[in-house]
Amino acid sequence: MAAPKATKSPSPRLDGATGALVLADGTIFLGQGCGHAGSAVGEVCFNTAMTGYQEVLTDPSYAAQIVAFTFPHVGNVGSNVEDVEASSPAAGVAARGAIFRSPPTRPSNYRNDLPFPDWLARRGIIGLSGIDTRALTRRIRELGMPNGVIAHDPAGAFDLAALQAQARAWPGLEGLDLARDVTTAQSYTVAESRWRWGAGVTEIAAPEFDVVVFDYGVKRNILRGLGDVGARCHVLPASATAEDALARKPHGVVLSNGPGDPAATGAYAAKEIRKVIDAGIPVFGICLGHQMLGLALGAQTIKMPQGHHGANHPVKDLATGKVEIVSMNHGFAVDRDTLPGDVEETHVSLFDGSNCGLRLKDRPVFSVQYHPEASPGPQDSHYLFERFAAAMRAHRGQ
Repeated sequence: MAAPKATKSPSPRLDGATGALVLADGTIFLGQGCGHAGSAVGEVCFNTAMTGYQEVLTDPSYAAQIVAFTFPHVGNVGSNVEDVEASSPAAGVAARGAIFRSPPTRPSNYRNDLPFPDWLARRGIIGLSGIDTRALTRRIRELGMPNGVIAHDPAGAFDLAALQAQARAWPGLEGLDLARDVTTAQSYTVAESRWRWGAGVTEIAAPEFDVVVFDYGVKRNILRGLGDVGARCHVLPASATAEDALARKPHGVVLSNGPGDPAATGAYAAKEIRKVIDAGIPVFGICLGHQMLGLALGAQTIKMPQGHHGANHPVKDLATGKVEIVSMNHGFAVDRDTLPGDVEETHVSLFDGSNCGLRLKDRPVFSVQYHPEASPGPQDSHYLFERFAAAMRAHRGQ
């Protein structure tokens, strides 16, 4: 059917729609549902990546969010077990919903294990296609990321007024500590490489480093990126203490990506990160871990109107002048105006000038807002794992 237009009030005629997106302000998008049947509330964002829809939807950083893909055709790769980014059972369902311009296409890739709509249903993710994603994207760009409810009912029986009330009642991401929801329940150790053509994912035979990873929602390919530079990763829950981490006698510590409001997670985690910094070992923060490091060093974080979600974001390295095209997924940022004097800003977004990196001037401590593992995305930033490995070698040689 033709793509339905957004309407500002509940419509008595659903015109055969089996899916709906209802925003808190009453805006309604009607289309065709797929995947899991039911409804889910969350913050609606858009992602501009042209590939990697499975990695996006399993990234724990998308917990409590509904993702609208700006690329119109999704599903041709199907799904497989190797491209799942969630690294713990708690993060099994990250994004709550997925929105597409066109219905998911049939899989046509040799790695396919399951058609994409079936995979959505199996993971409990609600899909919605056939809506004007350009109109939704423009709305987010102009007004910010709204709260909304995505719903799928094969019979097309929707109580639109009730869905709007649910969206309006949801408090939003500010103040939510979602790291507790997606972190591992117990520590574990992993040493494996990135996926490679013909070999898949392989074990690291002789790790050079022992690295503790604070799991705020860590992606599998961050762990694999660390493995590629010789690290055996000891993954600890978000609530782990500095003493828990240092007891492993690590060569370095990684603060992982994750969802939610960094200030809420920082209420218990920032002081532990500060203790790790004071121990003098190298520290590397990624995404939420970057924000958490900023909080531990005395800076503040702010909510972004639209956030950054995609695999084509330009970021400038202020030290070298180099521009990297990077993968991003965040709705909060470190407020550069609150950085203390011993902290240097290292990277900035060329889209909006927001902070994208920092380092401590007198210690081997640094972080970036973006995703150097790039799954999905370009590989411009893989060097950051090498930089972390070099810091650990230098510290070990002291």
